[in-house]
Amino acid sequence: MQSLPAPRLVATDLDGTALRTDGTVSPRTVAAFGRVEESGSVLVFVTGRPPRWMGGVAGAVRHRGLAICANGALIYDLHTERIVESHLITVEVLEEVVAQLRANVADLAFSVEYETGFAHESDFLLGGLDRHRGDGSRGGSLTARPCAKLLALHRGMGADELQMIVHELVGHLVTATHSSGRALIEMSALGVTKASALAALAARHEIRSAHAVAFGDMPNDLPMLSWAGKSYAVANAHPAVLAAVDHVTAANDDDGVAQVIERLYYR
Repeated sequence: MQSLPAPRLVATDLDGTALRTDGTVSPRTVAAFGRVEESGSVLVFVTGRPPRWMGGVAGAVRHRGLAICANGALIYDLHTERIVESHLITVEVLEEVVAQLRANVADLAFSVEYETGFAHESDFLLGGLDRHRGDGSRGGSLTARPCAKLLALHRGMGADELQMIVHELVGHLVTATHSSGRALIEMSALGVTKASALAALAARHEIRSAHAVAFGDMPNDLPMLSWAGKSYAVANAHPAVLAAVDHVTAANDDDGVAQVIERLYYR
């Protein structure tokens, strides 16, 4: 039997998918990514992360690929470590969204991601890569300039519950999703998703979705996984993702993404 051609585009989420739980990229996965680019295919990292969180990843993957950051709002070239495209929430929309959510949902705390840098309210508790960084702000100062992503945190709700509320209140103004497992809702400009950015990038390379493969683990990956001709969830994925994909591979800590890439390109 003649084998099918390898995909022309490989798109993968990072945290919980291509990265191990400790945030590292395994040597096996690095080698698999190298094979994608060496074959002439396009390698795209599609993530909720902002570009300022990509430096370590860029080095780990040897500055290969492009990154769709902030759930589609920013395109970042890992070869040069520069933002090459942006789709921002305007000041007017940002002000309206914050006002609507603050008026209708008690105990929300907000943060904003700009093209470079971020700001957060003092009660927006940070962790991980953002610990002890950023500017503590309140109200108007958060909405003073366009942003790539608005984040809303609630310490007493579940993520799916809060996303439903946010969508009902401001879904006509922004696109909302979540990816952390906490009640941390990530909002992008209306219509901006991982899939919209990936589809535009693929079109520029004259690649159809049928020739793309995508990997993910959380609800913010669903549009991208639906777009791709072939979709994979890692075994540790959110139940909604596991139910939506064509295939399930091994967990992120077991190099599930690399296992599939090896089958696609090493033959």
